[in-house]
Amino acid sequence: MKKFEEKTINSKKIFEGRVISVKVDEVTLPNGNTSTRELVTHPGAVAIIPITNEGKIVLVEQYRKPLERSIIEIPAGKLEKGEKPEYTAIRELEEETGYGSKNFTFVQSFATSPGFANEVIHVYAARDLYRIENPASLDEDEFVELLEVTLEEAEQMIRDERIYDAKTVFAIMWMKNIL
Repeated sequence: MKKFEEKTINSKKIFEGRVISVKVDEVTLPNGNTSTRELVTHPGAVAIIPITNEGKIVLVEQYRKPLERSIIEIPAGKLEKGEKPEYTAIRELEEETGYGSKNFTFVQSFATSPGFANEVIHVYAARDLYRIENPASLDEDEFVELLEVTLEEAEQMIRDERIYDAKTVFAIMWMKNIL
């Protein structure tokens, strides 16, 4: 038995969407009592830290409906079924920024919200960027504005809460430690 493991007694799927599914599990707790868990299943995602030859980070600004506002983020996207994270990273970098990279490096994977979701995000650094002449287009429901900022500008955006998501804060802190 895993430390503090919760054994599933019953599981009921209550929603199946295009991106996520939601289920409610009845579980036996380590002390023998029972409880319920509302769980979100997500296919996973990638995020890219695009670093220009000048040491700037390429960011995108987009509207995030759950927050009811626009925020500035590193490019990211959902894994497609059967797609390896490194291929998703290459695709998303091109779609969201119009850049390609001659130097992709895996940085870290982490759970985004382990209290209720199984989403894992895989972070890559992209260096030796180059403009793609005819890049793949954004998804039809995506609208983004591209920014290239210095590390200091990005840190100010965190303080101003223009950068407000964990993956981008992680990326800025990672850059601060490597540059």
